[in-house]
Amino acid sequence: MSRERLTAIVAAYHRHRFAWLFVSLLVTLGAGSTLHALVPRYNALGMLLALNLLAAIASVAREGHLRLQLSLGMAFVAARGLRAILGGSSMLAVSEVLWLTTIVLATMATVRHAFRRGTVDPERILAALDAYLLAGLLFAVAYWMLDQTWPGSFGGSSSGRLDLPDAIYFSFVTIATLGYGDVLPVAPAARGLAMVEGVSGQMYLTVLVARLVSLFSKQRDD
Repeated sequence: MSRERLTAIVAAYHRHRFAWLFVSLLVTLGAGSTLHALVPRYNALGMLLALNLLAAIASVAREGHLRLQLSLGMAFVAARGLRAILGGSSMLAVSEVLWLTTIVLATMATVRHAFRRGTVDPERILAALDAYLLAGLLFAVAYWMLDQTWPGSFGGSSSGRLDLPDAIYFSFVTIATLGYGDVLPVAPAARGLAMVEGVSGQMYLTVLVARLVSLFSKQRDD
């Protein structure tokens, strides 16, 4: 492949980078749990979360602070590789902390892109939606890690320990304020985290709509 063609492909990706991130997030939410149940030995959900991480880093490549995010992303891949070779729960804990940290930074950069001044275009709207979905996944992994650290933090249909598919399900039920009640936060830390997610999700949507309407009104006046 020639250098010019590679440059053109990269440029085309960057023009629609938040759209690609949105697609990867929807695939994770729509098919991740099903693939996890059908082929558990391949850890399809874990691979999709790793793909989300790479897509999130690539989507904010032009937003600054990329060196730190790339370093954390490479450390995550290295930790996952070492766990696959050596095994052990410590490498799993390290890789999940690295994933969380990188996603937090990527989410913050995505929010900055969505809220900054400028033209309201499809990529800006997709960036805003990406931040919302990334936050849901972030809380999901946090719930899963919480239950791994303190078993019994959640009750309901998730008998025993909360697995990752149930954590993702509970997180998006919470952030969307659906409140089905089949998975319940039992421990005080789990309840506190769920309240933070529910309130933050609604506040984000309120501020987002106000910001985008303000930007669009200014754009139309200009």
